[in-house]
Amino acid sequence: MHAPASVNIARLIYLLICEAAGAALAFSTRGNEAWEIPIWAGLLGGLAVAGFFILVEKLMEGFTLRGFSTATFGLLVGLFCAFLVTRVGLTEVLSSAMNREFELDSGRILSGPDIALTVSLAVNSLLYASFGFLGAVLALRSSRDDFAFILPYVRFRQDSSTGQPVVLDAEAIMDGRVSGVARSGFLAGRLIVPRFVLDDIQVLANSPSQANRQRAERGLASLEQMQEDKDLQISLEEARGVSTDETINGRLLQITQLLGARLMTTDENLSKVAKLRGVDVLNLNDLSDALRPTVVVGEKFRLPLVRTGKDDHQAVGYLADGTMIVVNHAVEKIGTTQEVLVISTLQTSGGVMVFGELVEG
Repeated sequence: MHAPASVNIARLIYLLICEAAGAALAFSTRGNEAWEIPIWAGLLGGLAVAGFFILVEKLMEGFTLRGFSTATFGLLVGLFCAFLVTRVGLTEVLSSAMNREFELDSGRILSGPDIALTVSLAVNSLLYASFGFLGAVLALRSSRDDFAFILPYVRFRQDSSTGQPVVLDAEAIMDGRVSGVARSGFLAGRLIVPRFVLDDIQVLANSPSQANRQRAERGLASLEQMQEDKDLQISLEEARGVSTDETINGRLLQITQLLGARLMTTDENLSKVAKLRGVDVLNLNDLSDALRPTVVVGEKFRLPLVRTGKDDHQAVGYLADGTMIVVNHAVEKIGTTQEVLVISTLQTSGGVMVFGELVEG
């Protein structure tokens, strides 16, 4: 893969800077017989340094800023572990063990404290380098879920390959279609249910209104079904750090933004507010409308006629997706299934009205 022009320009500028630095270093040593550096040696040294780091940069082409930050975090953890190990008295143990003099073959006497200091420095350097290396490598090998014990909400921020997490509101849960959409594979990412949403559904389950109770019970049953499904990732979020002074919808938008997630709902007003605040919205009603097959003029299909239309001669039937078809001069065929020809469609605020006629057999 060819590097972008901007990267090549950056490399060229860096090379020129290294060459200039090498030349400046050579000029600064002129007149010093002991340390004088020829100009060609300074230019060659600058070229060697630039070539080395450009090679390193080429080897790091697949290493992103996210990976760099992860490795840095692991390096810091490793260095901290090395610091703890070196503070437990390792230097003192080495000093006491080597606190005597050693005579070298040359006859020179090397004192024990000097050896202990040298060994201690070497051991410390080795420990810091080893723990730092292990920490960086382990961090790069770990998933984001492994960092959740230090960085709240990181485990929910998935990469684009797995999809953004999806926060469910009470309306989407009680709608009952979420589990089917998730199992179909069209919805990627972890499903998140805030604790206050679950509490809201529980309150509705104890409501005196029978309709609210039934919807809430359906929502709880849907949640239980999704939790038992091993193919779905669903979790309950305690929503720490979210202001309790906000309304439920306000807290819902706060936690969605905090998690970098998308919001799934069927509430049109909530969808509009979320979009105004820059939150990605998955509206189940919009998905349902998008999946409805398009009925075109001239299409024929068999349609059950179930009731009369607005005019006395009209009969009405419904497609499997709920689309209403008004059939002219078919009132006498109500209660039967007839072959219908689409003759026109009309777009209204409530949807598309389709008009048809009976196909004469």
